[in-house]
Amino acid sequence: MAEKILVLGATGALGKYMVPLLAQKGFKVDSVALDDSIFRHPGINHIKGDARDILFRNELFKNNYDGIVDFMVYNSADLASMLMPVVNAAGHYIFVSSYRVYDGVETPTRENSPRLLDNTKDVLFQNSDDYSIYKARGENVLNSLLRKNWTIVRLAITYSLMRYQLVTLEAPCTVGRAQLNKPVILPGSARNIQATMSWAGDVAQMISRLLFNGKALGETFTVSTSEHHTWEEIAGFYQDICNLKTIWVDQEDYLRCVVSNYELSPYTGRWQLIYDRLLNRVMDNSKVLGATGLKQENMMKLYDGLKYEISRTPKDFGQSVAGNPTNRSIDKYLADKGIS
Repeated sequence: MAEKILVLGATGALGKYMVPLLAQKGFKVDSVALDDSIFRHPGINHIKGDARDILFRNELFKNNYDGIVDFMVYNSADLASMLMPVVNAAGHYIFVSSYRVYDGVETPTRENSPRLLDNTKDVLFQNSDDYSIYKARGENVLNSLLRKNWTIVRLAITYSLMRYQLVTLEAPCTVGRAQLNKPVILPGSARNIQATMSWAGDVAQMISRLLFNGKALGETFTVSTSEHHTWEEIAGFYQDICNLKTIWVDQEDYLRCVVSNYELSPYTGRWQLIYDRLLNRVMDNSKVLGATGLKQENMMKLYDGLKYEISRTPKDFGQSVAGNPTNRSIDKYLADKGIS
């Protein structure tokens, strides 16, 4: 009988690849999300609902899943009440963490490299609920358990359909601006920093091969490509693929444009930039390749992957995001500088 798998938060950038792949491998898959189904495979049963609702989740867990792949976000306050019941409901539980937990001191970065939560001297950041901090706290919870039915996967920036990242910007300000023939601004401080971006199709393959893999139980894996480029090189990929022009600006000017309510709450966007995008992210993925049998040379090259995904963007996407608050802020900044 085929194993039953629950995928929580199933319709995101990675879930779009993960869920169909699991079904193609012969698993019975229940995909759960707030959105309507985007899947057409007969092996997928989509359940529309709020996985944060306790009653809804308790009904799900009555299905006795062999495996759970969890794309949900659990901040620090959720770890006891929400994370633990999911772990206990699974035969094999996949916790989706992030390479952002690493402090960037070691290059290349390996699974035993230092983490920000443990090493940072920024007391405010360490005691915050930044994404990198609560992901590391979730890892701590799992590592404390006697039952090793879990696997931690630390993902790098993962691009997919309608997820086209550039430093801290997302699709509305990358491909969206390109379609409008508008330049984008980027912080000059990131220009020569090494970045790692993985194609969602490759990441889905790696996670699918860790599921029910005895080598993965109680282990942590950096699940990413080992290919890396400077942000300036990646900006050049965007210019070549979709004619997105880049203007490198002062870091504070950039943050004022891209951080909502910057003057009142400047930390969130600043921390993402300083404690991730300005750290050299060169990843050693030998552990996950060894456990899964995959090879780096068979992974999608960043240029080719961006070209493929960007080619699938709706032609009216730029018009639909022209009024995006960040786009408006960038437009005003450029206008004030006399740049069209």
